[in-house]
Amino acid sequence: MTRPRHRLLVCYDVREPTRLRRTHDAMLGFGDPLQYSVFLCDLSGTERVLLETAVLRVMSLSEDSIAIVDLGPASGSGSKRIRSLGVGRVPEVRRYTIV
Repeated sequence: MTRPRHRLLVCYDVREPTRLRRTHDAMLGFGDPLQYSVFLCDLSGTERVLLETAVLRVMSLSEDSIAIVDLGPASGSGSKRIRSLGVGRVPEVRRYTIV
C-alpha cells in the first residue's frame, strides 16, 4: 500500500548569507517557494527524511532554525489550507524534481 504524500509548509531562518543561499538551493529540490524562506512541499515520508537530511547538511542548528508544518494529505484538505493575499501566490502546478 502506497502511503499518501503530505503537504508541508517549511519555513526557515538562517543567520548567515552563504548558509541561507545553500538552504534555499537545497529546498528547491523538494518544493515551491512561496517566499524566499517559505516553501510548500508535497512529500512522501521518505522524501521528508531526505529534505531534513539535505537542510541539516547546510544549516547550523546552533544559530539557525527550521519549522516543518504538516498540513495533511496533499490530495485532500491539505491542498486547501493556505490562502494568499497580495502579490504572493500559492503555486497551482506542482513541479517535480528528481532528487
